[in-house]
Amino acid sequence: MNITDLYPEDLVFEHEATEATGVPGTVIRQWARRGRIRRFKGRPGEYSGHGHEYKTMYALPEIQQRAANYRPTPQRARRAA
Repeated sequence: MNITDLYPEDLVFEHEATEATGVPGTVIRQWARRGRIRRFKGRPGEYSGHGHEYKTMYALPEIQQRAANYRPTPQRARRAA
């Protein structure tokens, strides 16, 4: 996706992207860390809410595109000692 295709309304905070796509926030941050999606600086004076001052924003169309192929990995059960 080209950056010129994005509108300011397409930039969302992590919790908003989680609500819209169902992908956990840790997965979204991992995709951004690995360069699969881009992260953007938040707008000055605007915070994510929920009592936190997170300013990192993500492009919702990029997350929706990746979320189409996302399958949650089952976690391993704890082993008995």
